[in-house]
Amino acid sequence: MFLSILYVLIGLVLLVVGGEFLVRSSVALSFRLKLSKMVIGLTVVSFATSAPELLVSVQAALDGLSDISLGNVIGSNIANIGLVLGITAIIGPLAIDRDFYKFNWPVMVLLSFGLYLVLKNDGVLTQLEGLLFFASLLIYLFLLIRRSRKFADATLEEVDDSLEKTSGFKIVVWLLIGGAALYFGSELLVKGAEDIALSMGVSEGVIAVTLIAVGTSVPELAASVIAALKQEKAISLGNLIGSNIFNIASVLGITAMIQPIAVKDESLMGVNIYWMLGFALILLPLAFVPKKMTLTRPKGLLIFVAYCIFIALVFIK
Repeated sequence: MFLSILYVLIGLVLLVVGGEFLVRSSVALSFRLKLSKMVIGLTVVSFATSAPELLVSVQAALDGLSDISLGNVIGSNIANIGLVLGITAIIGPLAIDRDFYKFNWPVMVLLSFGLYLVLKNDGVLTQLEGLLFFASLLIYLFLLIRRSRKFADATLEEVDDSLEKTSGFKIVVWLLIGGAALYFGSELLVKGAEDIALSMGVSEGVIAVTLIAVGTSVPELAASVIAALKQEKAISLGNLIGSNIFNIASVLGITAMIQPIAVKDESLMGVNIYWMLGFALILLPLAFVPKKMTLTRPKGLLIFVAYCIFIALVFIK
């Protein structure tokens, strides 16, 4: 048990370090590519911080533990909004740009409902369906970058000017350090958390949607909290929506292409997926209730409390 707790603590430290390097390299990269920070958050940061979910899900599917693959992604998407976005908004109010509800949010909701319909149909995410999800991610990224090129001058927010002069070599080194720290940190955190849960006699499904999901969402939490503290607000929001899109379209897409994913735990489809849809849908009304286009501290507290209720219900059940 002591070793498991040590793994969790070392994992958390590595994830915070990884998040710091990732945000720095992302902001520097946005200057180089003439892209808005929102786009960098939706691409570079999301790919790197969703890598743990991908590794965990592929390994679990290959081991025949499909509930961990699905539970990990469903739980991570709930955690990204309820836990990460909630805490980030509590730290400081987040400005919401128009691209959020015109493009990014609808894509996240469409993919969430797409996953629900596919699983509700026959309880299996097939290789063809996985391919379709992955193809949808490529289309989304193409449209995202094309849109950002169009509005590049208007959407490049104020950032740390010193990062504008960052060399390409330094950006690559920062990305590699950040990616490696996130990878090893997540591995240690998930291993430690799983060992602790097993020693407590908790089921595989509960481990997936709680500890493993939170463990693999810690990179998003680290990157978003650091970005919020540094006032890089665009990355905070873009990172989370991008991660949820990436989790469904790429993590489950690639995993299903390697090994079809079957639903075994009834609570995943009977309860947890509805929580995922609910958290995705609630973001739009929250964007428009006063104060408009701002995710204020009370709104952040509301979704964080909802997340705590979700976790409590999972363990009570």
